[in-house]
Amino acid sequence: MSGHERIAVVGAGAFGRALAAVMAQEGRADVVLVGRDASLMADLAASGIQDTALPGIQLPAALRYSARPADIADADIVLFAMPSQAQLDAARVYGPHLGKHVPVVICAKGIEKQTARLLTDVLEEALPDHPIAVLSGPGFAADIAKGLPTAMALAAADLATAERLAKAISGKTFRLYASDDRVGVQLGGALKNVLAIACGVVEGMGLGDSARAALIARGLAEMSRLVEAMGGRGDTVRGLSGLGDLVLTATSHQSRNLRFGIGLGRGEDMAAGNGPLVEGAFAAAVAARLAEGLNVSMPITQAVAAIIDGRLDIPTVITQLMSRPITTE
Repeated sequence: MSGHERIAVVGAGAFGRALAAVMAQEGRADVVLVGRDASLMADLAASGIQDTALPGIQLPAALRYSARPADIADADIVLFAMPSQAQLDAARVYGPHLGKHVPVVICAKGIEKQTARLLTDVLEEALPDHPIAVLSGPGFAADIAKGLPTAMALAAADLATAERLAKAISGKTFRLYASDDRVGVQLGGALKNVLAIACGVVEGMGLGDSARAALIARGLAEMSRLVEAMGGRGDTVRGLSGLGDLVLTATSHQSRNLRFGIGLGRGEDMAAGNGPLVEGAFAAAVAARLAEGLNVSMPITQAVAAIIDGRLDIPTVITQLMSRPITTE
C-alpha cells in the first residue's frame, strides 16, 4: 500500500457516507463513495448534502461519487458499508471489479441470518483471492462525519494486515486499533445489538438504571462465552468492539437497537412496522441458535430472541431471568 491510498466505500447509507467523509476530509486518501442509486449519487455530487441520512452535514468537496461498480477497480482498499444481510450480494456484484488481491473491509455488525456464519467466512468464500477484514466498535455515523473523536477496532486474519489497514484508514479524529481476532470483533459487534434491545426493554418498562447496568455486565459475560466457544479470545469483547460498542449502543438514544427495545418495553408491536427493523432483531435468533448448538449459556440473548419471536412476553422473561439459580460470577 502506498502513502496516499485510493479507497472505495461501497454503500451510501449513513455509515458509508460517514466513513467516506472522514477519510476524504483530511486529504490523506483519494476516496470514492459508490452507491446503487444513480439519482442519489448525482444529488450528492451536486450538493454534498442529502437529508435522509446525516441531515445537515456537508460532505467534503474532495469526496467523489459514483453509481458504477467498475469505479472501484483502481482502489487499493475497498470498504463494504452495506448492512450485514446485504454483504454477500454486494460481493457478487462488486467482486468482479476488485483489483488483484485488494483487501475488503466489512463495515457491518451482524451474522448471516440464513447460515449463522460470520461475515468474514461468507466473504472469504465469495472473494477467495482477497484479504477480508472487519471494522467494528463504538461509532455513530453522525459523530464520525462531524469529525468528533471516535475509536474503533479493525481485525484481519493476521496482525500485520490489520495494522496496515488501520493506519491507512485512520485520521486525526478517527482512530483504529488493529486486531487479529476477527471472531471476537465480529461477535462483539453483532451481540451488542441484541443486548442493546434488552437494555431498551428495561428503559421502556421503567425498570431503572441498576437493571441496565446488570444487563450490560452479564451480557458481556455471555458475549465472552460465545466468542471463546467459536474460537475467538474472550478478552476481545472487553475492548472497543465489545464493551465499548455495548456501552454506547445500550445507553444512547441514537441507537436504533435501543429505541427498538424501548418500543418493545412500552408494549408497541415493533414487528408490525411501528419501529425500524434493526440488526439486533436478526442477530438474536441466530445467536440463540449458535449458543444452543455449542452448549453455551446465553440467557439474555435467548430471552430477547423469545420476545421478538413472540414465544414469551416480557413479564415472563423477567421472572425467568430473576429466578435463575444463584451462581458465582
